[in-house]
Amino acid sequence: MRVLELARQPSYRWLAQPVTPRDRDQAALANALFDAHRDDPEFGHRLLGDEARAAATRGRDRTVWRICADNGWWSGPRR
Repeated sequence: MRVLELARQPSYRWLAQPVTPRDRDQAALANALFDAHRDDPEFGHRLLGDEARAAATRGRDRTVWRICADNGWWSGPRR
């Protein structure tokens, strides 16, 4: 008798593939954005997104903005 009445199949499916392709794509996008931000910290999220797309990493503007906002990668003044 199962106490919690939970389905086992989704957890076994997750154990077989714990990182989804979407998570992997977003991690690659975050890496490309970080590299572009490190090279030019004055870039905003739109220019960072353009740099990431030039590096053959796909991502929509809203996703690029969310990743930049979550990590605090804001445009800064030129020094």
